[in-house]
Amino acid sequence: MANLFVTSSRTVFSLTNTKTSDILLKSSLLFHLQQRATMSSYLIDDSRYNFLKDLKLTNENLGGYDGTGWFGAANLKYDSISPINGAPIAAVVPNDLNEYNKCVTAAQEAWKVWASLPMPKRGDIVRQIGDRLRQHKRNLGSLISLEMGKILAEGEGEVQEFIDVCDYAAGLSRMISGSDLPSERPKHKLFEMWNPLGVCGIITAFNFPVAVYGWNAAIAMVCGDTLVWKGAETTPLTSIATTKLVLSVLEENNLPGAISTLVTGGAQLGQAMSSDHRLPLISFTGSTRVGREVSLKVQERFGRSILELGGNNAIIVCEDANMKLVIPSVLFACVGTAGQRCTTTRRLFLHEQIHDQVVESLAQAYKQVKIGNPLEDGVICGPLHTKAAVAAYDQAIEEAKAAGGCVITGGEHVQVPGGSANYVRPTIVTGLPHNIPLVMRETFVPIVYAIKFTNLEEAIRLNNSVDQGLSSSLFTQNLGKIFHWLGPHGSDCGIVNVNIPTNGAEIGGAFGGNKHTGDGRESGSDSWKQYMRRSTCTINYGTDLPLAQGINFS
Repeated sequence: MANLFVTSSRTVFSLTNTKTSDILLKSSLLFHLQQRATMSSYLIDDSRYNFLKDLKLTNENLGGYDGTGWFGAANLKYDSISPINGAPIAAVVPNDLNEYNKCVTAAQEAWKVWASLPMPKRGDIVRQIGDRLRQHKRNLGSLISLEMGKILAEGEGEVQEFIDVCDYAAGLSRMISGSDLPSERPKHKLFEMWNPLGVCGIITAFNFPVAVYGWNAAIAMVCGDTLVWKGAETTPLTSIATTKLVLSVLEENNLPGAISTLVTGGAQLGQAMSSDHRLPLISFTGSTRVGREVSLKVQERFGRSILELGGNNAIIVCEDANMKLVIPSVLFACVGTAGQRCTTTRRLFLHEQIHDQVVESLAQAYKQVKIGNPLEDGVICGPLHTKAAVAAYDQAIEEAKAAGGCVITGGEHVQVPGGSANYVRPTIVTGLPHNIPLVMRETFVPIVYAIKFTNLEEAIRLNNSVDQGLSSSLFTQNLGKIFHWLGPHGSDCGIVNVNIPTNGAEIGGAFGGNKHTGDGRESGSDSWKQYMRRSTCTINYGTDLPLAQGINFS
């Protein structure tokens, strides 16, 4: 049961023992059961949420699609709960293993058609998907806000990411090529070929229920792969609505719907995907603990995996930094998505000469943050996604105080009229040593630990001392410091920034991290190579048979 909970989202926090995990899981499940018992109507029936029906959602939504129709296991039905107000949005009927197998089989058959299309034709289909998303950007962004809890601007921004990746992939479809290499043998042609990999499994998390799927789907589809997608259990309506938009484009082009299949469910489905030899690639976004299990299962069958796991990210602010850049950057990096991004800044290293100044300015900026319903104008910080995340927030505050930390601002719950109990105040903590477990682990809530340093070498050592290696940023105006930071003795992260936040990556670059953050890259650059198989080819167009390295075998 613990797997069922943790697999559905990114790391909420590092569990210290099984008992704590069980308590949080039971609390989450009990909350959902209580909501079903006490709520007699769904938000989808409220005219304020008409965008739900515009996205072709209903009161009861089947969670699986295999190209021939929608289906679900009725005995597993549950409600999707909005973290905004604790109310059920609509019911979802998830899938069992038999239904999962139907989706994989259908995706295999659809691959025969899809992989046979010229790549530019596949690129045009992906372009059309981007256009369809543009038409529904506001509605889908609103659904993300309602079901996940991020503010509307971020919800729409997430849809825009998918749109941007579709545009990128459409252009890529006319550019992918292998190397043309000189052969040492006369009348021989030596070159590389790239071909579609097959059926790709995509497992996404609650905090980016559209964008991460888009990063994978758009590139994989252009490469000629078909898809089996398992979204997070707590954002199923977003997965269903997104699949319906993709499906509408496939249907208009008389293509198999099973090019993009969907399953909804928990750890059982994720485990099946990880072990399934029919899926040559698994792209997994989630906790480091579950990611390790996925990696081992995929490796046992010699499959490929892309792992986007936790990130205990840091910003380093040098004494010569431009404060006009520092304060808004740190604010967005720490408070954006209520601290529930994998790239959220959780450690803030401040040069001892400016530590107090930055903390004071940042605390003033925090006090201006409007907390509330993320669908309302002016709100900067919405709710945490689950009750378990709230418990993690409370536990971290208690640990920080017990360790001698000073809560500069935050550290408390926020009452929002008509809202759930999931709202907390973004928090700044000072006075903690860096090497305590609380600071060294990722806590998926809006808490940042501000720590002094004396020189850049010390700050880089602290940045690199945690297990994860996702995102990092340095604020300075010194070119020497910048290039030291970017070089072999600088940050060991997959994303290394200068004078910008740790979050908010563009789609043109490869996204991913190192160490316990996982391996593999998504989105831009040469990430497409992971979704294809590579062949080195040699053609002899002569009448003789010279061997490589001048070997004479006669």
